[in-house]
Amino acid sequence: MSTVQRIDVHQHVVPPDWVSALPSHGGDPSGWKSPAWSPQSAIDFMDSLQIRTGVLSLTAPGVTGWHGKEAVDMARRVNEYTAGLVSQHPTRFGNFVTLPLPDMEASLEELRYAFEHLHADGVVLLTNYRGIYLGDASYEPLWQALDELGAVVFIHPAKPPMDVIPGLPGPLVDYPMDTTRTALHMVINGVMGRYKRMKVILSHAGGFVPFASYRFAEVMPGLDPQLTKAQVLEDLKTFYFDTALSGSDVALKSLLAFAHPGHVLFGSDFPYAPASVGTSFTHMLDSYPDFRDGELDQINQLTGRSLFPRLAK
Repeated sequence: MSTVQRIDVHQHVVPPDWVSALPSHGGDPSGWKSPAWSPQSAIDFMDSLQIRTGVLSLTAPGVTGWHGKEAVDMARRVNEYTAGLVSQHPTRFGNFVTLPLPDMEASLEELRYAFEHLHADGVVLLTNYRGIYLGDASYEPLWQALDELGAVVFIHPAKPPMDVIPGLPGPLVDYPMDTTRTALHMVINGVMGRYKRMKVILSHAGGFVPFASYRFAEVMPGLDPQLTKAQVLEDLKTFYFDTALSGSDVALKSLLAFAHPGHVLFGSDFPYAPASVGTSFTHMLDSYPDFRDGELDQINQLTGRSLFPRLAK
């Protein structure tokens, strides 16, 4: 490997038990197919792009196709499988654990177990659970627990509560929209203002949050007189953002103009984005001509090291 030691915060695990059971539990309603994957294929991909560590997360639909105890059990199996990979390859893999939401009691118990016994690196949350977005009051106990832990929270898009357009599967166009929807829902309902210890990463450069941030900041105070333009912008800037599928100069200009310094992290979206796609976007990122001094190194590894202290060793 070269001296570049990227930390990839947007990389997915495809546990065998989960993927084999997914078709009988609703499949992926977004219309995306599950890719072939193995731990070795992930390591080979990482070696090809000088990625030292991939922090693994279960993609949408997570365990939402399971119900009751089956959902709780599948979340535990996914988390323990991924923790096993981290144990075998502690510098190559990390673990964003899955929670059996919308079951709040079970999710809080799984969160406790994951941090106390699996040494989780953070948590993955979907943008909505059965149509309920993350700013809803029903999630308050979870946000409080995550904030008390100072947890890293990775928000990954899910299918929004609407039909997929024929020929346009959800990850192509609906996912950036749903990331934006949940980010705004969290801001307008005060989640980002109330909870300051946790660190929240938005997938895919935040959907279109950076591009439309000033539109939101100008309009949202008209919906809630307690909001100000400055507060909306500050709460939106509290988020972190990954570069998965967003390494083009067009996307980076908007993202880097908006995000706080040190709030952008490398992401690949492997294996749901094929290796060829991840490679193309990584090459675009590396060749972006307008980085400030040290900014690419910050994106590739330094911000990741600050969020995940064990990876700084």
